[in-house]
Amino acid sequence: MTGYTREELLAAHEQLVDNEDNLIADGGIGIGDSGTSSALRADGGKEPPVVVKIGGAKAVDPKGAVSDVAHLVANGTDVVVVHGGSTAVDETLEELGEEPTYVESPSGVSGRFTDERAMEVFSMVMPGKLNTDLTALFREAGVDALGLSGVDGGLLTGPRKSAVRVVEDGKKKIKRGDHSGKITSVNATLLETLLDGGYTPIVTVPMLADDGVPVNADADRAAAAVAGALGAKLVVLTDVKGVYADPDDESTLIETADTPEEFSALESAAEGFMTKKVMAAKEALDGGAAEVVVADANLNDPIVTALNGGGTHVTPGALVEAEGAEQ
Repeated sequence: MTGYTREELLAAHEQLVDNEDNLIADGGIGIGDSGTSSALRADGGKEPPVVVKIGGAKAVDPKGAVSDVAHLVANGTDVVVVHGGSTAVDETLEELGEEPTYVESPSGVSGRFTDERAMEVFSMVMPGKLNTDLTALFREAGVDALGLSGVDGGLLTGPRKSAVRVVEDGKKKIKRGDHSGKITSVNATLLETLLDGGYTPIVTVPMLADDGVPVNADADRAAAAVAGALGAKLVVLTDVKGVYADPDDESTLIETADTPEEFSALESAAEGFMTKKVMAAKEALDGGAAEVVVADANLNDPIVTALNGGGTHVTPGALVEAEGAEQ
């Protein structure tokens, strides 16, 4: 992640500054169709923070996101970055002669099974190398970035899952020895204190389980928990343009989900890795997030583009039952 020169970052930043389509009269970045500053609404109230989830796949280039975050912060927007790193964890396991283990839940969601050895590697790679490298990259771009894991300050906490339900050879089984957990609490006060002090938190898992042991947690869902706790807009950056009605056809991008019916269609369309991102969108909105956008990381201005209508937008109305439905 440190393969970008200062000149490249500055050039990307200047390109964003010169992008007049994304600027408004007072120099702020336009958000949505309102034409208001990224920091202040028309009524003088402050815009909600932006939580950005940067994926850990090789196909996700963080360069554009780094420049966007630098520009958003310079214009007064509070930003929290949450990052993944599953590819780097798998590569490190393989270098050590270990085989990464993935399992499928009864609901069809695939995820990592984190045994004791995998947890050791996870702790080395995620809060160690990846978080340090990404924090340094943001600081090189002029962002006062501060790296944190979910353990620091009890940032991400919740119950531990020592066993998980899986499907193997078509049969439902209980697989024990998992080192993972479910995030049920976010230390929002810590994040708000850092934001008020001018810092941009760069957050990664592990989380801290209720027995005091660091355990793995899904990074998309960690970002969702943070966005919900802060009442933020969540931008989930990935290696495709958003959620497609036909997963093999990018021209079928689903641009919005504003009603329960549209959200149901979104859930039905999501396959593979996108299933967790849609699940995270629901959890974020249930937790109090203002909006969720699933968008392409590999654009020049990926975050600004997402906030201005790019990608798939999911709003709180997507989780509200139609009026009178319960009568």
